Amino acid sequence: MSTETLLLAAFFTVVMGLIVGAGYIFVLRPALAGDRRGPQIPQGLVLSGPSGSSLGSILAQAFRLVGEVVPASSAESTGLRKRLVAAGYRWPSAVPIFYGIKCAAALLLALLMGWGVGQIRDGFWEIVVPTVGGAAFAYTLPDRILRSLIKARARRIRLALPDALDLLVLSVEAGQSLDQALVDTSVELKRIFPDLSGELALVHLELRAGKNRADALRHLAARNGEPELRQLTNLLIQSDRFGTSMAPALRTHARYMRTRRRQQAEEAARKISVKLIFPIFFLIMPCLLLVTVGPAILQIFTQTLPLLTGGGE
Repeated sequence: MSTETLLLAAFFTVVMGLIVGAGYIFVLRPALAGDRRGPQIPQGLVLSGPSGSSLGSILAQAFRLVGEVVPASSAESTGLRKRLVAAGYRWPSAVPIFYGIKCAAALLLALLMGWGVGQIRDGFWEIVVPTVGGAAFAYTLPDRILRSLIKARARRIRLALPDALDLLVLSVEAGQSLDQALVDTSVELKRIFPDLSGELALVHLELRAGKNRADALRHLAARNGEPELRQLTNLLIQSDRFGTSMAPALRTHARYMRTRRRQQAEEAARKISVKLIFPIFFLIMPCLLLVTVGPAILQIFTQTLPLLTGGGE
């Protein structure tokens, strides 16, 4: 067998392997995952915390042990748990783990600051002040990160609401009850919008546990704090209370949300011109002036300098 034939056979084998692998990853595996009809139960409701023998699980357990020692009032712990739930962390041990992360970050940065400043300075207060400042900054840093995580998750839920409303309208118009429509919507959204899918699955679990629909929907709005999600839950509660048809109300609300999103996009587009003033004035304009006026200034300087020098003599 010639070398060209071997190369062609190897090339064909590699291409077929890539095609089969891509087909399994992008076609077969999603189809197999979609066959498991059922709401996606949020992981924090099933596990008591991160478990396993991985490095992340071991660190989480160590942070939990440290956080359980930290004294905290019940009101502070309750507020922190609400914020962790809004960020998607529902583990019962989430609060001790968060406190452990704060303490570990403060201790680590304090040691690094103390060692780094100690290599340069010798005075006691010159080392203590940066060390304490670094520890205070590291202790408050996880709170800032948590706020950004809450905002990011709320944005993802807000982006998923119009599609969820369309699926709810289709399910309700097909003759399904609202409970089954929530289940089907959760199943269909679990790959694209897992955050909203988990919240709808949690509503389904609360309904199966015996809570009435109004309380489950109120808990959905209270867990997230997203205004648009609160409007949707109020709409569902009022439609269920007064016995009105849900499909027209949901369709109208979906149209309202898309109109509002388009208006927000137009508003953001109009603000771009104002926001571009500062980078244009401080960054782009100096570069343009340097390129356009710079050579002329250099030429004028080189031509007038000999004349000025000769005149001085």
